[in-house]
Amino acid sequence: MAAGFTNKQSPANSTTNFFQEEKFEAYRETIPGTKVSFELVPIKGGEFMMGSPATEAKRKPDEGPQHKVRIEPFWMGKYEVTWDEFEIFVYKEIEKQSMNASSMAATGPSDAVSRPSPPYLDMTFGMGKSGFPAINMTQFGALTYCKWLTAKTGHFYRLPTEAEWEYACRAGSTTAYSFGDDPAGLDEYGWNFNNSNAGTKKVGSKKPNAWGLYDMHGNVAEWTLDQYDPNFYAQFAKATSTNPWLKPTKLYAHTLRGGSWDDDPDALRSAARQFSKPVWKQRDPQIPKSQWWFTDASFVGFRVVRPLKQPSAEEIAKYWSEPIKDYGS
Repeated sequence: MAAGFTNKQSPANSTTNFFQEEKFEAYRETIPGTKVSFELVPIKGGEFMMGSPATEAKRKPDEGPQHKVRIEPFWMGKYEVTWDEFEIFVYKEIEKQSMNASSMAATGPSDAVSRPSPPYLDMTFGMGKSGFPAINMTQFGALTYCKWLTAKTGHFYRLPTEAEWEYACRAGSTTAYSFGDDPAGLDEYGWNFNNSNAGTKKVGSKKPNAWGLYDMHGNVAEWTLDQYDPNFYAQFAKATSTNPWLKPTKLYAHTLRGGSWDDDPDALRSAARQFSKPVWKQRDPQIPKSQWWFTDASFVGFRVVRPLKQPSAEEIAKYWSEPIKDYGS
């Protein structure tokens, strides 16, 4: 176990851990029954100006108006979710192979969570697997992974809201990127079209932002919880919003943040917004098309968050509701 981290591994069938008080510090979580772990960084709550100023270079209309947002504290994945983590969820046989007999005797509520249909092609597209970010999953796939991880660990994990994501990315900065306004700095902080050699890279290969988060700029664009609405910010122009979230009610479009290895530098700005598109399933031959996988989005991934304030079981259930038929964007 790395120095400075506590191990929060919990019994797979734990229910009391949802309500336990936790120290607000960085920690490492080991997926129960496996040797695979991931790290979480504490993000203190606070207020910030969300969106970009009208003077910011390459700014898009959907990034405004700038408005004040209040965010409650949460933990965030230090890195993007890797294939090492995601494939334990995707393939039950991999989970079984990695678990010992005593762990398999009581796998707990994670067994009740639906798993993705196996992809019919190599979803890494040859970019790399161990230590590389998982890619090509739909928002539904990322959400269900969080549900599975919650059941597996006894700690509530979910995707970040757009507001949480931008707050964490900025790390106290007010510039176009967390490190300043000059996109040349991306050579040190983020993988993009100009330096990626057309593919993802191992997570954590560049410098972290001021709050210790890696790859917030580039590598893969990251799913958020939100429906995409280009005019969503307008309602908050005259008041401070607390923990805003536009819950999805439609299949398209859903919001991603951070830009990717396949994007120009301007798409990696802290305020830049992206959204899912039906064309990302263009080569999917299935009818209906998969609700779990994209065939044309090798630039899409995600990271997890865990709120410090533990929701009730009823509140948690709202995150797992699936109001959209054939939810696959």
